Amino acid sequence: MNDTNEMTAFDFGNGPVPAHRHPNGGGWVADTATVSETAYVGPDAEVYDNAEVYDNARVTGYAKVSGNAEVSGDARVYDNAWVSGNAWVTGDAWVSDNARVYGNAKVYDNAMVYDNARVYNNARVYDYAWVTGNARVTGNE
Repeated sequence: MNDTNEMTAFDFGNGPVPAHRHPNGGGWVADTATVSETAYVGPDAEVYDNAEVYDNARVTGYAKVSGNAEVSGDARVYDNAWVSGNAWVTGDAWVSDNARVYGNAKVYDNAMVYDNARVYNNARVYDYAWVTGNARVTGNE
């Protein structure tokens, strides 16, 4: 709700839903999503559905975090990246450019996923691994 106690809505792609601007960065957050005060959601970024963004995580550019995804720690999701489904990105991991992390995928530690890369299903990308270009990393479902 805004200062005038009127409902605010935003269309994340499937019609308007109750939402608000995050106080740390001004990005759109659906009222069903959870974003901690210490996390940063940039003015053009979106967090919706039941997604969660915690700690010092940053979602910037036109990035999206949706579904039941979680971004936490000092992780960064930026540019046009999208983290969705039951995926999580944590630690010092970065997801950027047009990369997608979805399904039950996990990206953590100091891993980086960027360019047009996809990490999905039950894949795990961690330590100092880089997934780049048009690479596809998948795990067994």
